[in-house]
Amino acid sequence: MIDHTGVAATNYPKSKQFYTHALAPLGYQMMMELPKEVTRGIGVCGFGVPPKPDFWLHEHGAANNPPVHIAFRADTRALVDAFYKAAMAAGGRDNGGPGLRPHYHANYYGAFVLDPDGNNIEACCHTP
Repeated sequence: MIDHTGVAATNYPKSKQFYTHALAPLGYQMMMELPKEVTRGIGVCGFGVPPKPDFWLHEHGAANNPPVHIAFRADTRALVDAFYKAAMAAGGRDNGGPGLRPHYHANYYGAFVLDPDGNNIEACCHTP
């Protein structure tokens, strides 16, 4: 079982704003921002559905290379749609709008957005 994961951000404030808005429809919120005294001067924050963060963003001079793919589970297809709309409004770039992906399985419904650093961020629902 994966406990947490994260991505590097070349523009920490921009990425923090993107994830704050893009993940909100899925119940995610920024739960923690570490003091720079602890992080050697870089921005680090954790997002999650309470009670703990499971997705971390950290400031870095270079983006993940190659970019990564992270999928967030959504309970309903409407939440996938809401994620996509929020992520696009927050500056994301389309990488596959909401819809069925039957090549994964019959009920796989997902949406894909590129974050400010080109990482492929997805919301997916596995139920009809």
